[in-house]
Amino acid sequence: MESRQILIGLSISLTGRFSAQGLQALNGLRLWQFYVNGRDGITIGQIAPRPLRLVFYDDQSRASLARENAQRLLRQDRVDALFGPYSSGLTMTVAEVAREQRKVLWNHGASSDEILNRGWQHLVSTPTPASDYLRDLPRRLARQAPALRKICAVYSTRGTFASHVARGVVQAAASDYSAQLMPYSALDVDVLVRELCASQPEILVLAGSFEQEIQIMRARQRWPASIQAVAGVAAGVHAFHDELGNAAEGVIGPSQWEAPVSFPVDIGPDAVWFVRHFRQQFGREPEYTAAGSFAVGLIFAESVRHAGSLQDNALLAAATALDCYTFYGRFRLNSASGRQVGHRILLIQWDRNHKILLPTGNTEE
Repeated sequence: MESRQILIGLSISLTGRFSAQGLQALNGLRLWQFYVNGRDGITIGQIAPRPLRLVFYDDQSRASLARENAQRLLRQDRVDALFGPYSSGLTMTVAEVAREQRKVLWNHGASSDEILNRGWQHLVSTPTPASDYLRDLPRRLARQAPALRKICAVYSTRGTFASHVARGVVQAAASDYSAQLMPYSALDVDVLVRELCASQPEILVLAGSFEQEIQIMRARQRWPASIQAVAGVAAGVHAFHDELGNAAEGVIGPSQWEAPVSFPVDIGPDAVWFVRHFRQQFGREPEYTAAGSFAVGLIFAESVRHAGSLQDNALLAAATALDCYTFYGRFRLNSASGRQVGHRILLIQWDRNHKILLPTGNTEE
């Protein structure tokens, strides 16, 4: 007999270099399952509501294992919906499997523009694309520190995410700043410090893995005195300050979501409910990775409601037609490219052990 449960499958990093973000994302989905099942499940057309069940496997932050997990979920477990892993590289691997199986991939953890550049029409994505992560930074710094005019964006060439972040900043700075891209393939902090001393930038932007950015930040005392402002992708999460302490002070970072920012919610709970229940269930603060996975679950459920079906083509059409708000922000896809154009990135800055939100013009979506 066919199960009345709706099976949600995902490959997720519970070990390896993406384990912290992977656990946050998984817990976000666990909380979404709790939320939905507490309301009897998801209604499909005229059929009685059906509860959710998560089926997940650890990919150990490895692309080869993420591919195997995705194949197992689709071929053996026969999940009704496939949700993506955390990280752009792993998501691209799983997206290839989903395309082969003609399955929609519900993407919460990947924002590299390369995913969009491949022309895939089977992805539903909630995050703001990587090239927009720090695009507002030059405009913000022009108001905050107008004397600074030389930007250097240091980025890892591993994968595609970091390069898109860095190039987005440089493109945004082109008309008003002297902007430089500084790539590295294998991080050697001593070499990087020498290059920074030779370049003498005034604004430093870091785009790499969390561990790489922490390594660079720990060498801050050896940077040239010309550097007066710092931004890094890793600064958007609490672990950045946990690792660096006072060395994190003043650093600016991007965030897909922050609890104090409220939206006129159309579907799902508000941020107060989300934060309170996340703390209760998991004993820690939710990061934007958890908020994003919960939000993509809400978009999936709303697409099912509109489609009255679990058929992937119908769900994709329903998601593409949506223009709505969750506590995570606005959801709207470009119907031609599939790019997320509704959601907006936030900028935070570390100040006395706390994140403060910087006005960017994007908090009102």
